Amino acid sequence: MPDIMVVFVVGLLGVLAGGLVNILADDLPQRRAPRLPRYPDGTLRPALAWLGITAFLLGKHTSPQGARLSWRHPLSEGLTALGMLVALLSTADIANRDTLQLAFWLIYVAIFALVTVIDIEHRLILFVVIIPACLLALVDAAITTATANGPNPNLQDALLGGGLGLIVTFIMYIGGFVYMYLRFGNQETDEVAFGFGDVTLTTFCGLVLGWRPLIFALFLAVFLGAVGAFFFLLVGRLRQGKEYTPLTFIPYGPYIVAGTLIMLLFSSEFSQFLLRAAYG
Repeated sequence: MPDIMVVFVVGLLGVLAGGLVNILADDLPQRRAPRLPRYPDGTLRPALAWLGITAFLLGKHTSPQGARLSWRHPLSEGLTALGMLVALLSTADIANRDTLQLAFWLIYVAIFALVTVIDIEHRLILFVVIIPACLLALVDAAITTATANGPNPNLQDALLGGGLGLIVTFIMYIGGFVYMYLRFGNQETDEVAFGFGDVTLTTFCGLVLGWRPLIFALFLAVFLGAVGAFFFLLVGRLRQGKEYTPLTFIPYGPYIVAGTLIMLLFSSEFSQFLLRAAYG
Protein backbone atom coordinates (compact mmCIF):
# COMPACT_ATOMS: atom_id res chain seq x y z
CA MET A 1 0.00 0.00 0.00
CA PRO A 2 1.47 3.41 -0.95
CA ASP A 3 2.35 5.92 1.74
CA ILE A 4 -0.65 8.08 2.64
CA MET A 5 1.25 11.23 1.71
CA VAL A 6 1.97 9.82 -1.75
CA VAL A 7 -1.72 9.03 -2.15
CA PHE A 8 -2.63 12.57 -1.12
CA VAL A 9 -0.13 14.15 -3.51
CA VAL A 10 -1.24 12.00 -6.45
CA GLY A 11 -4.89 12.73 -5.68
CA LEU A 12 -4.19 16.46 -5.55
CA LEU A 13 -2.23 16.28 -8.80
CA GLY A 14 -5.19 14.45 -10.31
CA VAL A 15 -7.61 17.21 -9.34
CA LEU A 16 -5.26 19.87 -10.75
CA ALA A 17 -4.77 17.82 -13.92
CA GLY A 18 -8.54 17.56 -14.19
CA GLY A 19 -8.73 21.34 -13.98
CA LEU A 20 -6.28 21.55 -16.88
CA VAL A 21 -8.36 18.99 -18.77
CA ASN A 22 -11.38 21.28 -18.36
CA ILE A 23 -9.48 24.32 -19.65
CA LEU A 24 -8.25 22.45 -22.71
CA ALA A 25 -11.64 20.83 -23.33
CA ASP A 26 -13.24 24.28 -23.31
CA ASP A 27 -10.72 25.93 -25.66
CA LEU A 28 -9.10 23.40 -28.00
CA PRO A 29 -12.30 22.32 -29.82
CA GLN A 30 -12.95 26.01 -30.54
CA ARG A 31 -9.42 26.32 -32.02
CA ARG A 32 -8.48 28.79 -29.27
CA ALA A 33 -5.24 29.00 -27.37
CA PRO A 34 -5.82 27.88 -23.76
CA ARG A 35 -7.04 30.72 -21.54
CA LEU A 36 -7.64 31.20 -17.84
CA PRO A 37 -10.83 29.40 -16.75
CA ARG A 38 -14.04 31.10 -17.83
CA TYR A 39 -17.78 30.69 -17.51
CA PRO A 40 -19.73 29.58 -20.60
CA ASP A 41 -20.49 33.24 -21.46
CA GLY A 42 -16.76 34.07 -21.56
CA THR A 43 -16.61 35.82 -18.18
CA LEU A 44 -13.33 35.21 -16.36
CA ARG A 45 -13.83 33.01 -13.33
CA PRO A 46 -12.43 34.17 -9.95
CA ALA A 47 -9.38 32.26 -8.73
CA LEU A 48 -11.43 30.30 -6.19
CA ALA A 49 -13.60 29.04 -9.06
CA TRP A 50 -10.78 27.97 -11.36
CA LEU A 51 -11.42 24.38 -10.32
CA GLY A 52 -14.89 23.02 -10.93
CA ILE A 53 -14.90 21.33 -7.53
CA THR A 54 -14.21 24.56 -5.63
CA ALA A 55 -16.59 26.50 -7.88
CA PHE A 56 -19.46 24.22 -6.91
CA LEU A 57 -18.47 23.87 -3.25
CA LEU A 58 -18.17 27.65 -2.80
CA GLY A 59 -21.26 28.52 -4.82
CA LYS A 60 -19.26 30.22 -7.56
CA HIS A 61 -20.39 28.02 -10.45
CA THR A 62 -22.56 30.74 -12.01
CA SER A 63 -21.33 33.93 -13.68
CA PRO A 64 -22.77 37.37 -12.79
CA GLN A 65 -24.81 37.12 -16.00
CA GLY A 66 -26.23 33.73 -14.99
CA ALA A 67 -24.10 31.40 -17.15
CA ARG A 68 -23.70 28.20 -15.18
CA LEU A 69 -20.80 25.74 -15.29
CA SER A 70 -21.80 22.22 -16.25
CA TRP A 71 -21.29 19.26 -13.96
CA ARG A 72 -18.60 18.14 -16.38
CA HIS A 73 -16.10 20.40 -14.62
CA PRO A 74 -16.12 18.82 -11.14
CA LEU A 75 -16.71 15.36 -12.58
CA SER A 76 -13.67 15.61 -14.85
CA GLU A 77 -11.49 16.67 -11.94
CA GLY A 78 -12.78 13.96 -9.64
CA LEU A 79 -12.55 11.18 -12.21
CA THR A 80 -9.08 12.24 -13.35
CA ALA A 81 -7.92 12.13 -9.73
CA LEU A 82 -9.58 8.73 -9.31
CA GLY A 83 -7.87 7.43 -12.44
CA MET A 84 -4.48 8.59 -11.21
CA LEU A 85 -5.04 6.97 -7.83
CA VAL A 86 -5.99 3.71 -9.54
CA ALA A 87 -2.77 3.95 -11.58
CA LEU A 88 -0.81 4.46 -8.36
CA LEU A 89 -2.49 1.57 -6.56
CA SER A 90 -2.07 -0.74 -9.55
CA THR A 91 1.70 -0.48 -9.07
CA ALA A 92 1.63 -0.73 -5.27
CA ASP A 93 2.75 -4.37 -5.08
CA ILE A 94 5.60 -4.05 -7.55
CA ALA A 95 9.04 -4.41 -6.04
CA ASN A 96 11.41 -1.62 -7.10
CA ARG A 97 8.59 0.28 -8.70
CA ASP A 98 9.75 2.48 -11.58
CA THR A 99 8.76 5.99 -10.47
CA LEU A 100 9.43 7.41 -13.92
CA GLN A 101 7.11 4.85 -15.49
CA LEU A 102 4.41 5.74 -12.99
CA ALA A 103 4.81 9.41 -13.93
CA PHE A 104 4.18 8.54 -17.58
CA TRP A 105 1.10 6.54 -16.61
CA LEU A 106 -0.30 9.46 -14.63
CA ILE A 107 0.18 11.71 -17.65
CA TYR A 108 -1.57 9.13 -19.85
CA VAL A 109 -4.56 9.16 -17.49
CA ALA A 110 -4.86 12.93 -17.94
CA ILE A 111 -4.51 12.63 -21.72
CA PHE A 112 -7.18 9.95 -21.86
CA ALA A 113 -9.47 12.10 -19.70
CA LEU A 114 -9.05 15.00 -22.13
CA VAL A 115 -9.68 12.79 -25.16
CA THR A 116 -12.80 11.33 -23.55
CA VAL A 117 -14.32 14.68 -22.58
CA ILE A 118 -13.77 16.24 -26.00
CA ASP A 119 -14.99 13.17 -27.87
CA ILE A 120 -18.18 12.94 -25.83
CA GLU A 121 -18.96 16.65 -26.11
CA HIS A 122 -17.79 17.39 -29.65
CA ARG A 123 -17.28 14.05 -31.41
CA LEU A 124 -13.68 15.13 -32.03
CA ILE A 125 -10.28 13.62 -31.34
CA LEU A 126 -7.81 16.40 -32.00
CA PHE A 127 -4.41 16.16 -33.68
CA VAL A 128 -3.16 18.86 -31.31
CA VAL A 129 -3.70 16.37 -28.47
CA ILE A 130 -2.77 13.10 -30.13
CA ILE A 131 0.46 14.09 -31.90
CA PRO A 132 2.24 15.30 -28.72
CA ALA A 133 0.81 12.27 -26.90
CA CYS A 134 2.36 9.93 -29.50
CA LEU A 135 5.73 11.64 -29.13
CA LEU A 136 5.46 11.27 -25.36
CA ALA A 137 4.71 7.55 -25.70
CA LEU A 138 7.80 7.12 -27.88
CA VAL A 139 9.94 8.87 -25.27
CA ASP A 140 8.41 6.59 -22.62
CA ALA A 141 9.28 3.48 -24.61
CA ALA A 142 12.81 4.73 -25.22
CA ILE A 143 13.83 5.69 -21.68
CA THR A 144 11.85 3.53 -19.22
CA THR A 145 12.49 -0.07 -18.27
CA ALA A 146 10.03 -2.94 -18.31
CA THR A 147 7.97 -3.54 -15.17
CA ALA A 148 6.44 -6.72 -13.82
CA ASN A 149 2.95 -5.25 -13.87
CA GLY A 150 1.32 -4.30 -17.11
CA PRO A 151 2.77 -3.45 -20.46
CA ASN A 152 5.77 -1.21 -20.82
CA PRO A 153 7.03 -1.83 -24.34
CA ASN A 154 10.49 -1.17 -25.60
CA LEU A 155 10.78 1.13 -28.59
CA GLN A 156 10.44 -1.68 -31.12
CA ASP A 157 7.26 -3.08 -29.55
CA ALA A 158 5.83 0.41 -29.19
CA LEU A 159 6.37 1.11 -32.90
CA LEU A 160 4.83 -2.25 -33.78
CA GLY A 161 1.86 -1.45 -31.55
CA GLY A 162 1.40 1.95 -33.10
CA GLY A 163 1.64 0.47 -36.59
CA LEU A 164 -0.85 -2.28 -35.75
CA GLY A 165 -3.30 0.21 -34.28
CA LEU A 166 -2.96 2.46 -37.31
CA ILE A 167 -3.46 -0.32 -39.87
CA VAL A 168 -6.36 -2.10 -38.14
CA THR A 169 -8.36 1.03 -37.41
CA PHE A 170 -7.60 2.64 -40.77
CA ILE A 171 -9.17 -0.42 -42.39
CA MET A 172 -12.18 0.09 -40.11
CA TYR A 173 -12.23 3.77 -41.07
CA ILE A 174 -12.35 2.95 -44.79
CA GLY A 175 -14.89 0.22 -44.10
CA GLY A 176 -17.10 2.79 -42.39
CA PHE A 177 -17.21 4.88 -45.54
CA VAL A 178 -17.99 1.81 -47.63
CA TYR A 179 -20.80 0.86 -45.25
CA MET A 180 -22.25 4.37 -45.32
CA TYR A 181 -22.22 4.41 -49.10
CA LEU A 182 -23.74 0.95 -49.50
CA ARG A 183 -26.37 1.55 -46.82
CA PHE A 184 -27.35 5.15 -47.52
CA GLY A 185 -26.04 5.97 -50.97
CA ASN A 186 -25.57 9.66 -51.63
CA GLN A 187 -27.62 10.79 -48.63
CA GLU A 188 -25.79 13.74 -47.07
CA THR A 189 -24.72 13.44 -43.45
CA ASP A 190 -22.02 14.75 -41.17
CA GLU A 191 -21.91 11.44 -39.30
CA VAL A 192 -19.23 8.80 -39.83
CA ALA A 193 -19.32 5.19 -38.69
CA PHE A 194 -15.70 5.31 -37.49
CA GLY A 195 -13.80 8.58 -37.49
CA PHE A 196 -10.17 9.25 -38.37
CA GLY A 197 -9.71 10.58 -34.85
CA ASP A 198 -10.35 7.03 -33.63
CA VAL A 199 -7.54 5.88 -35.94
CA THR A 200 -5.08 8.36 -34.44
CA LEU A 201 -6.21 7.52 -30.90
CA THR A 202 -5.67 3.79 -31.45
CA THR A 203 -2.24 4.53 -32.91
CA PHE A 204 -1.37 6.36 -29.69
CA CYS A 205 -2.75 3.48 -27.62
CA GLY A 206 -0.58 1.04 -29.57
CA LEU A 207 2.50 3.13 -28.82
CA VAL A 208 1.58 3.10 -25.12
CA LEU A 209 0.82 -0.62 -24.86
CA GLY A 210 2.88 -2.38 -27.50
CA TRP A 211 1.34 -4.71 -30.05
CA ARG A 212 0.42 -7.71 -27.88
CA PRO A 213 -1.66 -5.89 -25.23
CA LEU A 214 -3.19 -3.71 -27.96
CA ILE A 215 -4.86 -6.76 -29.49
CA PHE A 216 -6.72 -7.41 -26.24
CA ALA A 217 -7.42 -3.70 -25.78
CA LEU A 218 -9.14 -3.62 -29.18
CA PHE A 219 -11.27 -6.64 -28.32
CA LEU A 220 -12.22 -4.97 -25.04
CA ALA A 221 -13.08 -1.75 -26.88
CA VAL A 222 -15.37 -3.62 -29.28
CA PHE A 223 -17.09 -5.45 -26.42
CA LEU A 224 -17.50 -2.33 -24.29
CA GLY A 225 -18.67 -0.37 -27.34
CA ALA A 226 -21.38 -2.94 -28.03
CA VAL A 227 -22.55 -2.83 -24.41
CA GLY A 228 -22.45 0.97 -24.41
CA ALA A 229 -24.41 1.18 -27.66
CA PHE A 230 -27.08 -1.13 -26.27
CA PHE A 231 -27.58 0.99 -23.16
CA PHE A 232 -27.41 4.21 -25.21
CA LEU A 233 -30.25 3.03 -27.42
CA LEU A 234 -32.19 1.61 -24.46
CA VAL A 235 -31.97 4.85 -22.48
CA GLY A 236 -32.89 6.87 -25.55
CA ARG A 237 -35.92 4.67 -26.10
CA LEU A 238 -37.05 4.95 -22.48
CA ARG A 239 -36.53 8.71 -22.23
CA GLN A 240 -37.90 9.72 -25.61
CA GLY A 241 -40.04 6.79 -26.64
CA LYS A 242 -38.33 6.74 -30.02
CA GLU A 243 -37.19 3.89 -32.19
CA TYR A 244 -33.62 3.70 -33.39
CA THR A 245 -33.07 5.90 -36.42
CA PRO A 246 -30.39 5.33 -39.06
CA LEU A 247 -27.20 7.40 -38.87
CA THR A 248 -27.29 7.45 -35.07
CA PHE A 249 -23.67 6.97 -34.04
CA ILE A 250 -22.01 7.31 -30.67
CA PRO A 251 -18.46 8.40 -29.82
CA TYR A 252 -16.15 5.39 -29.90
CA GLY A 253 -13.11 7.05 -28.36
CA PRO A 254 -14.16 6.44 -24.73
CA TYR A 255 -14.34 2.68 -25.36
CA ILE A 256 -10.88 2.64 -26.93
CA VAL A 257 -9.65 4.55 -23.89
CA ALA A 258 -11.34 2.11 -21.50
CA GLY A 259 -9.85 -0.95 -23.21
CA THR A 260 -6.42 0.65 -23.21
CA LEU A 261 -6.54 1.61 -19.53
CA ILE A 262 -7.61 -1.90 -18.56
CA MET A 263 -4.64 -3.38 -20.38
CA LEU A 264 -2.28 -0.66 -19.16
CA LEU A 265 -3.12 -0.93 -15.47
CA PHE A 266 -4.56 -4.43 -15.08
CA SER A 267 -2.97 -6.56 -17.78
CA SER A 268 -1.84 -9.28 -15.37
CA GLU A 269 -5.26 -9.44 -13.70
CA PHE A 270 -6.93 -9.57 -17.11
CA SER A 271 -4.64 -12.39 -18.20
CA GLN A 272 -5.51 -14.36 -15.06
CA PHE A 273 -9.21 -13.76 -15.72
CA LEU A 274 -8.87 -15.14 -19.24
CA LEU A 275 -7.03 -18.21 -17.97
CA ARG A 276 -9.72 -18.90 -15.37
CA ALA A 277 -12.43 -18.40 -17.97
CA ALA A 278 -10.69 -20.75 -20.40
CA TYR A 279 -9.71 -23.53 -18.01
CA GLY A 280 -12.13 -23.06 -15.12
